[in-house]
Amino acid sequence: QAALGWACWKTYGGRPGTDGTRCQSLGLLGSALRASSQQEEALPVLEAYVALVRRYCPHVEDAILMAQSSHAACLDDVGRHDEALVLFREIHARRVAVHGLLHEHTIITGTNLACSLSSSKLWDESRSFLLDQLLPAAHQSLGADHDLTLKGKRILADTHVLNPKHTRDDILEAETIIQDVIQRRRRVFG
Repeated sequence: QAALGWACWKTYGGRPGTDGTRCQSLGLLGSALRASSQQEEALPVLEAYVALVRRYCPHVEDAILMAQSSHAACLDDVGRHDEALVLFREIHARRVAVHGLLHEHTIITGTNLACSLSSSKLWDESRSFLLDQLLPAAHQSLGADHDLTLKGKRILADTHVLNPKHTRDDILEAETIIQDVIQRRRRVFG
């Protein structure tokens, strides 16, 4: 993937800065590097991609938020959890403001935020966010069997288990959640 990302950038990187294909090729390169476990190399590329999108597409909020999401995820990958969490909070707040709680993109950014809260060891906040906002919205708009709903439930189970202050009841609750997720995935995805 990284080789294809570099090939894309080399093909289109010489175009003018305002060229959409040039901008997209930089984002593709960053994503390809990240997917190839080259997060340290991907980080400055994704930072440049966010800057390019902000500069040349300031009116396209979805493009800015998607670029910022990739950048935040890469920050999380390299262990810069606090910085990633700040970005994920901002991105999710903008998605809620622009699309509302029930939009699929908002639910995706909410899932990213819940993961980032867990990465930052804020398990109680992650659990509250999942139970109070994300999972009800996912159930209502996507349904109980949707992949994002099931991913949110898995994150919820993780918050029960990973918290060092967990109780026996937390472990049993996590087990119940995971069993439900497994059954639904088998039924839906085979």
